Amino acid sequence: MRNIYILFLLLFSLRLSAQQAVSQPRSTSPDTITAARRDSVRPDSIQTDSTRKNSASGLNSEIQYTAEDSINYSIDGNIIYLYGKGRIAYEDLELDADYIQIDQKNKMLFAKGANDKYNVYRGRPIFKQGADNPVTTDSLFFNFETKKGKLFGTATSMDGGFIQARQSKKNQYNEVSLKHGIYSTCNLPEPHTHFGIHITKGLVTDKQVISGPAYLEIEHIPIPIGLPFGFFPKMNKRASGFRFPSFGEDANRGFYMQGIGWYLGINDYWDADILGTIYSKGSWDINTAARYKVNYKYSGSVNLSFSSIRSPNAIEGTAGNTASKQFNVQWSHSQDQSANPGTTLSANVNFGTSSYFQQTAASGTYDYNSIIRNSMSSSIAYGRTFFDGLFNFTSALRHSQDISAKTVSLTLPSFNLSMTTINPFDKKDRVGDQKWYQRIAVGYQLEGSNTFNGQEKGLFQKENLQKFQNGLQHNIPVSLSMNVLRYLQFNTGVNYSERWSFQTISKQLVADSTVRTDTIPGFARNYNYSLNGGFSTKIYGMKTFKKGNLLALRHVMTPSVNFNYTPDFSDPRFGFYRQIATNGFRMDDSVRRVSRYSRFEGTMYGGPGMGKSASIGFSIDNNIEAKVKSKSDTSNAVEKIPIIQGLTFSGNYNFAADSLNLSTISFGGRTAFFKQKIGVNFSGTFDPYQVITENGRSYPIRVNKFMIEKGKLARLSSFSLSTDFSFNSSALRKRNEELRERQDDPNITPSQQQDIRNILNNPNYYVDFTVPWNFSAAYSFNYSNNGVESTITNTLNFNGDLSVTPKWKVVFNSGYDFQQKEISLTRFSINRDLHCWDMAFGWTPFGRYKSYSFDIRVRASILQDLKLRRRSALPLNY
Repeated sequence: MRNIYILFLLLFSLRLSAQQAVSQPRSTSPDTITAARRDSVRPDSIQTDSTRKNSASGLNSEIQYTAEDSINYSIDGNIIYLYGKGRIAYEDLELDADYIQIDQKNKMLFAKGANDKYNVYRGRPIFKQGADNPVTTDSLFFNFETKKGKLFGTATSMDGGFIQARQSKKNQYNEVSLKHGIYSTCNLPEPHTHFGIHITKGLVTDKQVISGPAYLEIEHIPIPIGLPFGFFPKMNKRASGFRFPSFGEDANRGFYMQGIGWYLGINDYWDADILGTIYSKGSWDINTAARYKVNYKYSGSVNLSFSSIRSPNAIEGTAGNTASKQFNVQWSHSQDQSANPGTTLSANVNFGTSSYFQQTAASGTYDYNSIIRNSMSSSIAYGRTFFDGLFNFTSALRHSQDISAKTVSLTLPSFNLSMTTINPFDKKDRVGDQKWYQRIAVGYQLEGSNTFNGQEKGLFQKENLQKFQNGLQHNIPVSLSMNVLRYLQFNTGVNYSERWSFQTISKQLVADSTVRTDTIPGFARNYNYSLNGGFSTKIYGMKTFKKGNLLALRHVMTPSVNFNYTPDFSDPRFGFYRQIATNGFRMDDSVRRVSRYSRFEGTMYGGPGMGKSASIGFSIDNNIEAKVKSKSDTSNAVEKIPIIQGLTFSGNYNFAADSLNLSTISFGGRTAFFKQKIGVNFSGTFDPYQVITENGRSYPIRVNKFMIEKGKLARLSSFSLSTDFSFNSSALRKRNEELRERQDDPNITPSQQQDIRNILNNPNYYVDFTVPWNFSAAYSFNYSNNGVESTITNTLNFNGDLSVTPKWKVVFNSGYDFQQKEISLTRFSINRDLHCWDMAFGWTPFGRYKSYSFDIRVRASILQDLKLRRRSALPLNY
């Protein structure tokens, strides 16, 4: 039977070839050219034509066809020949091929590729019908009337995999029969790292794949693992499935199986991963990561993690062997600005036990930045503008957590209502410049908050929930700004603040040197006001040079002086401060120093400060830049290079203070080197006063004596410097720009869109094989001096990758702590690009997180296109 079938195909092909040879030569006689336009041939140009429905051809619809080389016809006009990138469209059928033959009389279609001058087969037919995925074939036959087709050497994608078959046949019910097919993860015509299933016979429908005898095949070597038949779901949406784990060893927790679990393709808007990790020494963790997105409305992710960690050195059965329970919750949400103009809703939540990242090695990712973090914070914010933008309302729920101190601060909630600054004395229909009184500006701001500060342990106990502090604060600023003497900018204003509190405090002496503080519920208000004014200007300096590439140095200096006055609101006539009730006890010196206290001490917004202030503030800002000849231009173009940016010195002098009138002098600035690739930020403070130690105290005391009396202008009390840089970042920026353009492409699947979002949010968790090398480093230096002793801390962290070959890449992450004189967390990984598979070996050679891991997994189709490899299972903050 098989021989008869092959003979029939051979005879049919010979018949078509004979028709082509007799009725349609490649060159057409000049006598036939004048007969009709359809015999017109114009090489090397795109030819377009169509047949008509209900014509002599008997076709039900019109056929649109084009060709880049030429379009030829048989003498009787029944057969159409398309040469060179031919294309036809008929109803829901689309076909591209190097050679296409349309037999209108028999309602048959034949298409194939062609060998180029290097004898390489190119221009294979690409066949698409309806909403089906495109199918690439070596050649095909198709019947317009029965909608049946036969394809040879087909290849198509299906749910992230690829099906290739020597022969396939399609019927009018959109079902495809396969013979000698291969289901693989590789999209190449000949999978070079083939790991898949060989299907001897099969049937592909819209919803499932029905397979006859099938067996596993690796590198074209049959494996004795097979099935006599099978039914596999074929879904045009996200499908749930098993997540294969990676394996390795952790020095503290033992051998592990990481990332085993299940993927849930809930619908087109939601999907989730439920993954677990099991360690040989008794520890385990489970992670749930859900993602959601509604186009043009909102998107986000929810991540829940719970871990049980056992100490590796504890003896079984003892108290030290009790498992440590750790958890972490993360949620991110963003809203499309066009979804609801004027309203915003965003969330960035990260809270849990303080030692979660250290105990779990950042959820098994060994991410250095996550392990060394000393704080966590969360925010859920809502905002809205109304009355044509005159008022803006924002509200938020916030959380901050100090990991080292294990303290928590909660704000549930806070809100702010602010009014845009207005000029009440100005006219809407004013003509000409503003009068001085028309420049008067008035604003308003109302804010409220409900907060708690305490220890992490027992956070949700009833007695802690009763310790929330709350209150409201009003601010009304009135300001005036104008030019004076052309070059001076004058600013003056009055600021009034009023605070409403729902509790105050009362202090009294209950024993020698013992002060008891009581909280008194009830509404109370306090206020303060201040007057300010000041001048500022800009001074420009220029130094030109006549020789060399340096043309000029430009210095812009911005000095400012301001005056501030605030009354003494601790005066008894305001009623904001009280004296400690002695109850007949004798007060010693330590009690006398705190005998006057504010009733609003420790409340939500506090109260006005003690003492009168009449101070003059001063600051000077400097910017220096150079003008040099551009090396990349021959037309004497000038290039500006910033040298010092924002070098600022500031301080104030309080005339009303009884001592220590001059404040500390703060300074800060930034600069950059190597065409702005390496940025350096620095800041610090100078203390103009001397310090002494007395009465056996271990801490110094500032005294009212200037350092200049000792021959020094000031004492450097603190200084910090930080820098970070990245080489080859331009290639990464270009890649990210391309990803952002593809993110909302309607032609890619929701899972591919999610992969792109993961890459954009976590670029360091992917290896880019198109970038030959990449290096990033960060350095920080901190110095502090209290007058008696000084401390210095400085650390260096760096990471990068290097492509040893186009398919092999080494990734590293390390650093050095100069104070501890030890290398920080160091991790190496070796990555191999297997085109449709990922392989990686990770190694942490020493330290608390000493470990190694090995994983090999199928690469997502979008990552194959981008030449990216996922370095490890993503941490649950993506």
